[in-house]
Formats: sequence, C-alpha cells, structure tokens
Amino acid sequence: MSFKMKIILSFLLLFSFAAFAQQEKIFQTGIASYYSRKSNGARTSSGERLNSDSLVCAHRTLPFGTKIKVLNLKNGKSIIVKVIDRGPFGKGRVIDLSYAAADSLEMIRSGVAKVQLEIIP
Repeated sequence: MSFKMKIILSFLLLFSFAAFAQQEKIFQTGIASYYSRKSNGARTSSGERLNSDSLVCAHRTLPFGTKIKVLNLKNGKSIIVKVIDRGPFGKGRVIDLSYAAADSLEMIRSGVAKVQLEIIP
C-alpha cells in the first residue's frame, strides 16, 4: 500500500470516528409520566426520599445514580435527571419524572409525554 493511500485511509478513518462520536446515544424512546406532588417525601427504591422539587426519576433497569437526558419530542425541551427509583410500571411507560422535571419539560397539563432518553456519561 502506498504512503498516499495510507494517509487517505487514515483521514477517512479519523473522519468517520469523529462523525460517530458526535452522534447522540439514544437509549430509549417512549412515554414519560410523573410523580404527583402528594408523593413528596416518599421513600424510593434507592432509599432516598423523593423531593418533588429535585430533578430525579424512576427507571426499570438503569443503575441508581445514572444521569439521563430526557427530551420531550413534542416541544424540544430537555432536562437532565438522576435515577433514584424503580418504575414506571404502567404499560408503555419508560420513565417516571419528579414534578419539577415534568414541569421543566412542560408536560404537567397533558400528564404524559413522548420522550427520548440518552444516558449521560
């Protein structure tokens, strides 16, 4: 292989890696719901108490402490939340959000929203 060909292949490899690294890593898409304000102070699966004013969530499988970027697909608003509980257990739901997180995504009125989840490293 010629030196020129090696340079071209190296450039292509580098370019494709850079393009891949910049893509968002969508973990899951589905329906989000939220905890009511009445759940404030309830003990979660992680042992923490739920604070409806904090940016936290429940997810069925992700480890406690995982940070997730939640994007509301209807209005483009996003928020970063931390997993502190297990759930949701409603059919078709992928995440339960705290009241504050749901309010930031402007989904209080509708009660649910179609969202996209991305794990934050």
